[in-house]
Amino acid sequence: MRAGIALGSNLGDRLRNLQRARDQVCALEGVVGPILQSAIYEAAPVDCEAGAANFYNAVLEIGFEKSADVLLHALQGIEQSLGRRRVHAHNISRTLDLDLLYFGEERRTGDDLQLPHPRMSRREFVLRPLADIVPHLRLPGEATNVGELLARVHSSGSLKWLTRTW
Repeated sequence: MRAGIALGSNLGDRLRNLQRARDQVCALEGVVGPILQSAIYEAAPVDCEAGAANFYNAVLEIGFEKSADVLLHALQGIEQSLGRRRVHAHNISRTLDLDLLYFGEERRTGDDLQLPHPRMSRREFVLRPLADIVPHLRLPGEATNVGELLARVHSSGSLKWLTRTW
């Protein structure tokens, strides 16, 4: 199954946090290629505490031979291993945020996992890097593809391309 994962960091060495997370995701049991990675973008925080630093954001797409639940649990383990506490205030600064964006055609509305991610189609900092790697992807339940969704999102003007290689 193809799965999209958003990576974000706004505390500590943001680039290194994303690199370490990417490496750990790629090393998970069940990950198969090809592995696609977007460029890294810098964006102003959305709904974070006052004075929060900008986020570095990127997206990975991987093949995964196990379930969405197994992948979600693994992503949460990676977050914890890189300094994120599971219990924290909502939308607060963090060393690492890994969001499972989609998992094939799976659709869910549970408490622990919603697929596709319910806010991704309104977030430029998710859609821009996703469009780098899969612009023609049509998410479950969407009539338009990622590139078209991106074209409809209002740009805040704060998203800045940083680097292609990381």
